[in-house]
Amino acid sequence: MKADRLLSILLLLQTRGRVTAPELAARLEVSVRTVYRDVEALSAAGVPVWAERGRHGGIHLLPGYRTDVTGLTGDEARALFVLSAQGAHEALGLGEAIGSALRKVMAALPAPHRPAAERTSERILVDPARWLRSEPAVRVDLGALQNAVFADRRLRLGYRHSGADGPSDYTLDPYGLVNKAGVWYLVADLDGAPRLFRAERILTAEVLDDPVRRRPGRQLAEVWENLREQVERIPDEVEAAVRIRRERADLVLRIHANHVLAPVVPVGDGAWLETVLGFRALPAARSLLAFGADVEVVSPPEVRDELRRAAAEALALYGPPEKGATARPHGRMGTDEGLLPRPSAGRCPTRP
Repeated sequence: MKADRLLSILLLLQTRGRVTAPELAARLEVSVRTVYRDVEALSAAGVPVWAERGRHGGIHLLPGYRTDVTGLTGDEARALFVLSAQGAHEALGLGEAIGSALRKVMAALPAPHRPAAERTSERILVDPARWLRSEPAVRVDLGALQNAVFADRRLRLGYRHSGADGPSDYTLDPYGLVNKAGVWYLVADLDGAPRLFRAERILTAEVLDDPVRRRPGRQLAEVWENLREQVERIPDEVEAAVRIRRERADLVLRIHANHVLAPVVPVGDGAWLETVLGFRALPAARSLLAFGADVEVVSPPEVRDELRRAAAEALALYGPPEKGATARPHGRMGTDEGLLPRPSAGRCPTRP
């Protein structure tokens, strides 16, 4: 542990030049006294490092001193090569850069760790896209957004809100870009208030000459966390008590996982389960019609009426079944078995 800690101090100083003892102690989760002892150990080993006490002091490394030791353990090397997952780097125009960087890291790795790192890139694949979801088409080059973020410049956007007839123009103070489940977002302040802008809805992006005007002390991770909590805390305006046929419960509850407000309990002979689902608006409850007679809304009456209206609208559009038509067998579409082709004899099924 001490050797690893000494190497961590050396690499931090090599990157920063000067770091205060309390900051090193916090990063390494040790006491300040331990940090000073480690600095003495590095100095005794010939590393040109010294400590200055006082208000403006800190731990210093001789300018220009470098070490070629990577200090990577086997697990750390494997963790780095998971970064080669497709998606985010290509979208940012860094696909070739990440490959080149990893090749350089590979060359610097201790020989015993290289085979494990190579196997990681061959055996681990991270696909950020969700099942049955096509990748959103981003209209504007993410490079323009990156330029504004890294140059600390304000950004003028042409943005199309969902359901809007035309674009809106905004002048923003960007914090950075976030990839959430394969979808890119720009996190920025608009008139001093944090906002999220979905990259696929950005029509135009112009980097301005004006310096960015972020709120003092705010960082991307903190602003994103607050925005994410706001989105997930949107209250459900409609609560519906529902009964779900047991054999369909797994699929229904997975699709509506974020809407379940109460424990799922069996009723009667156990063929049905009951729970409470929350919806942000009454029309959103229409999604339950996708499960046909396998999901029944027990209450309140207004939700039952909404589903009745939706069913009546569909019947008016398509009309009654034609004579001689047969109902589709239950359990094909909408179930796990319906998501992928049925396996042929002797072939192992694959499911999400």
